[in-house]
Amino acid sequence: MATRYLPGDVLSRRKGFVMHKGVALGGGRVLHNSPFRGEHVVSEHEFLDGKRLHVKRLQTRDRMRALRAAESLEPRSYSLLSNNCEHTVSRVTKGRPDSPQLRSWAAGIGLGALAFALTRHPGAAVAGYALGRNLVDDD
Repeated sequence: MATRYLPGDVLSRRKGFVMHKGVALGGGRVLHNSPFRGEHVVSEHEFLDGKRLHVKRLQTRDRMRALRAAESLEPRSYSLLSNNCEHTVSRVTKGRPDSPQLRSWAAGIGLGALAFALTRHPGAAVAGYALGRNLVDDD
């Protein structure tokens, strides 16, 4: 049977309008961050919550770095703006917190609001929102 992912790979699943992310730890365990429990480890089954699994396969050295960082992680509480699931994954895989989806949403809302303020036309607001979302690299 082929392995779907390796320890250290980034796992994600749909959660409403966004992708929820975590890091595979091996043995069916996933490190993730959720609003009510903060950063913690769950089973793959609990992480997936009945949704389809998406895997971002990392290079071997990046997987090893992620696993080392996950082992020494001091769990933090959840914050949408400063410590969401993407921040957690980015911190263990890249050494710095980042949330491309959050940046993308903020850019879309900002450009949409600006377009609406300038034109007072809902179509321009929608176009501004779409443009803003597409301008940000969401990894």
